[in-house]
Amino acid sequence: MAADAWEVRLEVGDRPINLIQVLKLANCAATGGEAKNLVADGLVRVNGQPESRKRRQMARGDVVELDVEGAPRIVLD
Repeated sequence: MAADAWEVRLEVGDRPINLIQVLKLANCAATGGEAKNLVADGLVRVNGQPESRKRRQMARGDVVELDVEGAPRIVLD
């Protein structure tokens, strides 16, 4: 994580949520298409690992990072 990165905490509870929804809720993407492009371009990591599955099911405790300048680190609570 870059030294200037900031963190966003999303309250997801036990409800099912996928990676695209997480990116939109954290305001990292304005649309689903934009979020899908971030994933397709290889700019998204989940728990430190590159993630290519757009519909990856997320869970409490997952951490999402984007290789985009100014993007926050997203922590699911």
